[in-house]
Amino acid sequence: MNLPNKITVSRIFLIPVFLIFLLAPLPLGETEIAGTVLLNSQLIATAIFIFASVTDWIDGYIARKHNLVTNLGKFLDPLADKLLVTSAFVSLVELGAAPAWLVVLILSREFAVTGLRLVASSEGEVLAASNLGKLKTWIQIVAIIALLIENVPFEAVGFPFATISLWAALIITVYSGWDYFYKNREVLLKSR
Repeated sequence: MNLPNKITVSRIFLIPVFLIFLLAPLPLGETEIAGTVLLNSQLIATAIFIFASVTDWIDGYIARKHNLVTNLGKFLDPLADKLLVTSAFVSLVELGAAPAWLVVLILSREFAVTGLRLVASSEGEVLAASNLGKLKTWIQIVAIIALLIENVPFEAVGFPFATISLWAALIITVYSGWDYFYKNREVLLKSR
């Protein structure tokens, strides 16, 4: 397994650590930021999420720069992204920071695209993530980070950044899903 794929796998292994700090009642104290009190465990979870998200850029950069792009990487990288984003969005619903219906729409697109990739894989094809899909992932990541630290600092000054970023994530997610299916429709047509 090459270095970019190892980095991708490490992103997957960070997910349970992120979830423990985010959801477990850990007595790690509190910190006040811009008039809002946040649990230190929540701040640690946010830092872990940001670090895991940045590894998405790092593994891709290394793979392209050193010509280490592999079919395994094309499969693992979007899977790792989906696992990280899915765990975060479900956790945000659990915490009451995101509406369930909106998260279900976002996750439905993720599962549908994963299903399309599996159909393509059964036909011997590997469907890499599109640029629109990569943009969608980064907008989702920004929305998740904003929701993890909601009310700091933009909400405190009256700018609903977390809400706007969540809606932006929904819109780009739905559009990129439609685009992905449209551009890869021949995969579905061949698999009848």
